[in-house]
Amino acid sequence: MNKSQLVESMADKLGSDKKTADKALTAFIDTLTEALQAGEKVNIIGFGTFELRNRAARKGKNPQTGETIEIKASKVPALKVGKAYKNLFNE
Repeated sequence: MNKSQLVESMADKLGSDKKTADKALTAFIDTLTEALQAGEKVNIIGFGTFELRNRAARKGKNPQTGETIEIKASKVPALKVGKAYKNLFNE
């Protein structure tokens, strides 16, 4: 499912037009991004927790040359899925 399909599905479930659903999705993504950039966790009960995780610096290999390279430390957004939501897919 791509973004336009997601927006269409949201519009159907909301009983609204695609423009309103797109605004809602964009607002959600923007709010989530701002919270993560501020170092906050976003917990959606029954779904999961979004958080920013630190990745340590490490060594890697250039796949074309086989040369060892240094990969810098970075921060990555992550979702830890809630138990109830995870169980929906494992029953």
